Amino acid sequence: MIITDTHTHLYSDAFNEDRYDMMQRAFNEGVTRFFIPAIDSTHIDAMLQLEQDYPEYVHLMMGLHPTSVKPETYKDELKGVANWFAKRSFCAVGEIGIDLYWDKSTLNIQQEAFKFQIELAKSYNLPIIIHCRESFDEIFEVLEEVNDDKLFGIFHCFTGTKKQAERAISFNMLLGIGGVVTFKNGKIDQFINEIDLKHIVLETDSPYLAPKPYRGKRNESAYISKVLEKLSALYNKSEDEIAEVTTQNSKAIFKI
Repeated sequence: MIITDTHTHLYSDAFNEDRYDMMQRAFNEGVTRFFIPAIDSTHIDAMLQLEQDYPEYVHLMMGLHPTSVKPETYKDELKGVANWFAKRSFCAVGEIGIDLYWDKSTLNIQQEAFKFQIELAKSYNLPIIIHCRESFDEIFEVLEEVNDDKLFGIFHCFTGTKKQAERAISFNMLLGIGGVVTFKNGKIDQFINEIDLKHIVLETDSPYLAPKPYRGKRNESAYISKVLEKLSALYNKSEDEIAEVTTQNSKAIFKI
């Protein structure tokens, strides 16, 4: 059984003390494909080191996270993102999007950065990986504006309603399902089995959003087994089948 974690921050400082052991635990659970989202320029060296340490398993994205879109630095950061794509290949543009949980005052420049990076993805025929926090309406507004046959990607850490899920899928997006599906108040467990598995990929967003029974603790890629277990129960399909379908979905979207 091959399991794919489509969104995991394995370069995070949270793993500095036990990164090797953490990776071994993931391998032991059958997780052998790891897709690594970018945040901003301060994390690039750590991402490149991770890729060097695990070249057969780790696939890097490049992008500017919406919470790193700051008035004084975002233009230089976006230039840096574009320069990296000119220098080497990445599997996706991400994670990008809009986050209105932490700072609503930067909405305009978050939208600008989001659009810029969507166009960058289109120019390289790459998927976008969307970060959406308290911003579904704003995200959909941008997607409506830029929608065409070159737009595709993943709604990372999907936490919306069934209607929002269907709308995301209409923009040629897969839904990234992680630990939230195991939460008692997560709500997506109430309808996710009505969404065809062909629209689903698995993720952890580690070190964040650990699934039950690890909720509140540091997350890691091995814990994707709990997400798989929950989806197996919700879809009434074997864990092997869930893993196979979601891994095939990830191969199609990332072309890896």
